[in-house]
Amino acid sequence: MEKQVIIATKNKGKAKELEKMFSTFNIKVKTLLDFPDAIDVEETGSTFEENAILKAETISQQYNIMTIADDSGLVIDALDGRPGIYSARYAGEDKDDEANIDKVLAEMIDIPNDDRSAKFYCALAIAIPGKETITVSGTCEGEILRERKGDNGFGYDPIFFIKDKGLTMAELSSEEKNRISHRAKAVNKLPAILQNLFDLGDQK
Repeated sequence: MEKQVIIATKNKGKAKELEKMFSTFNIKVKTLLDFPDAIDVEETGSTFEENAILKAETISQQYNIMTIADDSGLVIDALDGRPGIYSARYAGEDKDDEANIDKVLAEMIDIPNDDRSAKFYCALAIAIPGKETITVSGTCEGEILRERKGDNGFGYDPIFFIKDKGLTMAELSSEEKNRISHRAKAVNKLPAILQNLFDLGDQK
């Protein structure tokens, strides 16, 4: 029987990132778009990891299939870690990227240039029926600008400046972003974990 994995998202782009990697293990990738009756998981956790685990375990239990879920966001040092797990809805429940950016810029208007450090953080949870859920994470370090720059990407990308590149995340090409992003760094840890999981499974 063909092995399957559900990527707990309705975002086709996220799933596409993982499809190539899973093909190495002969695993078919599906998303929540393939499961219209999937439970809408409420993110009640207090950390990125807790939210990712909640999503992965809920969907995995519903369909008895290996499930991977992520939770990610922007962590700003001068704002005591905000917007953090509330990144997508920082300015309200409507998930408005522009309003979220405006709120961050307003809150940081008096923060000196030397104190505007931040990072994007991604937690991935891998839930497999009958096994303990595993989490991995990835970060991308940067600084918060005072105004938007760049038209690519989404979310807080236009105000997230990467010193090594001399550009904001929104000024990078999609290919370059996918090499250095927080999600890419978390995803890159999956092959070794999956190899270990399937090796263990083969021994039973």
